[in-house]
Amino acid sequence: QVQLVESGGGLVQAGGSLRLSCVASGSIFAINTMGWYRQAPGKKRELIASMFSAGSTNYVDSVKGRFTISRDNAKNTMFLQMNSLKSEDTAVYYCNVRVSEYDSDSYSYKGEYEYWGQGTQVTVSS
Repeated sequence: QVQLVESGGGLVQAGGSLRLSCVASGSIFAINTMGWYRQAPGKKRELIASMFSAGSTNYVDSVKGRFTISRDNAKNTMFLQMNSLKSEDTAVYYCNVRVSEYDSDSYSYKGEYEYWGQGTQVTVSS
């Protein structure tokens, strides 16, 4: 089993910055892909940034040049640095990972699984 714990959300003025963190723990062989999603009130959850095991990244157009996804492999931690925040960035932000997982009893490979963080609120005031 794998757990994700998010932190770093809050209230910030437009133009300000926040950094979200997501720590993964548990029976992890490797984190294969990671992503940050957000869901604004009345809207669908959308993928805004992703990073693959080789380090390549993708961003949705609305955050390109303002947000940066990164990871600390040694600590199984992913980050989302958000700069030049706008009111339209207000949403609940979720981290998502696909991990290769091992069985905690036998330590044998168990498969690839997907997990979500609990979500953290980001509110940008104009």
